[in-house]
Amino acid sequence: MRIALTVDRDADQEQNDYISSLLRAGFRREEIHVLAPGAAPNGPFDGVVLGGGCDVEPSLYGEKPRADAELELDPERDATDFALFADAWPRGTPILGVCRGLQVINVALGGTLVQDIPSERPSPVVHQTPGEDKTSLDHAVSITPGTRLSEIARTAEVEVNSRHHQAIGRTGRGLRVGATSPDGLVEAVETVGPSWMIAVQWHPENLGADPVSSRLFSEFARAVKQRAEDSGISD
Repeated sequence: MRIALTVDRDADQEQNDYISSLLRAGFRREEIHVLAPGAAPNGPFDGVVLGGGCDVEPSLYGEKPRADAELELDPERDATDFALFADAWPRGTPILGVCRGLQVINVALGGTLVQDIPSERPSPVVHQTPGEDKTSLDHAVSITPGTRLSEIARTAEVEVNSRHHQAIGRTGRGLRVGATSPDGLVEAVETVGPSWMIAVQWHPENLGADPVSSRLFSEFARAVKQRAEDSGISD
């Protein structure tokens, strides 16, 4: 089993909350391959986690950078993430997107982004919460009934942490909205077809004690292992 995980260049490559969450979900450490920005994906992989991090280059969704957006860009991170998605998506590889990962998936499928929520879509909902506590629950999201995410959440609303200043603008091809924040911003998307792909705007990897976050990683692991069995792939 091989799981690809993409992270920013300042992330700990050996141990981080994504790895901890994947280990709790049943994967072994040697099965998790961390891809730093600029790394060429040496796939195929059995599962892909597109982690959070810097902003997506606006030209990738047909826009110029807004002067007031204060973007943090990393072309090498974009190259790694989009190449990995381009390889995994046509294969039906299970994909879990987190924060930036949701935005990468949306752009890769033809969608657009809100470059900066505070300046473009001012809202009483604070999406980029200051402070060092990554486990703080900052606002609620409403789960869309009938989605895979609703089956995982087992509730109509969950409280989430929030550390993003960008969001989905136009939703990409083949995606349905899995959750929204009180101000209407998209907080989760997933595939409509048989392939397992869920992406969320919050950071479930930081919320190990939260049942919904734990089940999200567990369901990703189940999908990976089920696809491996169906394909005749062994450990």
